[in-house]
Amino acid sequence: MIREITDLQARDLRHIWHPCSQMKDYEAFPPIVIKKGQGVWLYDEHDKRYLDAVSSWWVNLFGHANPRISQALSHQAFTLEHTIFANFTHEPAIQLAEKLVALSPPGLHKVFFADNGSSAVEVALKMSFQYHMQTGKQTKTRFLAFTDAYHGETVGALSVGGVGLYNEVFEPLLLDTVRAQGPDCFRCPFQKLPESCDAPCSHFVEEQLKMHHEEITAVIIEPLIQAAAGMKMYPPIYLQRLRALCSQYDVHLIADEIAVGFGRTGTMFACEQASITPDFMCLSKGITGGYLPLSAVLTSDQVYNAFYDEYGTMKAFLHSHSYSGNTLACRVALEVLTIFEEEQIMDMIQRKGQQMRQLAMEAFGHMPYVGEYRQVGLVGAIELVADRQTKTPFASEERIGYQIYQQALEKGLLIRPLGNILYFMPPYIITNEEMTFMINTTKETIEQFFKDRGE
Repeated sequence: MIREITDLQARDLRHIWHPCSQMKDYEAFPPIVIKKGQGVWLYDEHDKRYLDAVSSWWVNLFGHANPRISQALSHQAFTLEHTIFANFTHEPAIQLAEKLVALSPPGLHKVFFADNGSSAVEVALKMSFQYHMQTGKQTKTRFLAFTDAYHGETVGALSVGGVGLYNEVFEPLLLDTVRAQGPDCFRCPFQKLPESCDAPCSHFVEEQLKMHHEEITAVIIEPLIQAAAGMKMYPPIYLQRLRALCSQYDVHLIADEIAVGFGRTGTMFACEQASITPDFMCLSKGITGGYLPLSAVLTSDQVYNAFYDEYGTMKAFLHSHSYSGNTLACRVALEVLTIFEEEQIMDMIQRKGQQMRQLAMEAFGHMPYVGEYRQVGLVGAIELVADRQTKTPFASEERIGYQIYQQALEKGLLIRPLGNILYFMPPYIITNEEMTFMINTTKETIEQFFKDRGE
């Protein structure tokens, strides 16, 4: 399946430790060396192309080497690349903050810049904690998070994560987090259908808030989609219930929109579909269209005002990043938001989402090893199961998804799996022809894989 190792691959393996990888796998399956990108396609050193159906880890919105974004980046690089962001500022950051506030749910008026999703989560956690310390609520020292949650891989972010693969080994280092059973619509314990669901599973988090609200500073959640958990999707009413509970029990709500923001769910931000305003909203990934690291935390005047005082009170938020408010990243993000405005991107996402759903249901709706195809906006997921009737999953050690991923690459398709869930999160510029290739190639690969297994 894999070509003889090339010089670049050998040099890579000599020194580079890749993320989210068991490096021993690379002995048999060395890293693919990408030399260029164009639109939805990545091209390797042999000129073989791969359709980037996962937007290079969910960051690319408008295609690789996008002319508008590249031009904006180039122009800014010849003007100002970066400046210290304490006591200094610049126009791209000012304009970006104004646009983010205008686009976000009402009441989020303040923007704090960081440089990646995990850092944004850390910022929100620390802001919430310090807010309560500075407003006389000294008992609020814990966070509430959900089973199967993923919020990043710094220590604080891991503490509120619930995917054991990432955080179990670090358990002795982590914060003492209150855990609530999260929504699981595919294996719903109440046997509800998402379209008619009134979120009875919200009582799990309600029970925890009743017991622990005096010690909980914030609840953190991924709105509408628990992404790294396997693209687990749930209806907006759950967010409405959660917002009401947080208000009732005087607990902050942190919306981790890092993966789902900027149109992925069919609205600019997932919280819009529930008509709620969180106390903190964390943004990253698509904010720069896949060009540069940047993240932002949006919050309210009420939170901001708890830090606003004379220097001697020591109430300032003393969290910093060397690249906070990076000029290049802010200028690129500003261009991304301008593209949304000028090219009617949200309408395009709605239209292409309908097309993807139709193609996917025709391709996967009756396949014996597909337990469910689910989709929100332009995010689609195929859950592979050993038994469709009982929804019994394949054993993780079989690595079904990983094997299908390898075979799809041979056919020119990048669909990096989440366990035994295959998913689509393509750039928004994907054409009808490219989308058909993405769906049909996935279908052919799944069918061939199980045929070769004799099933």
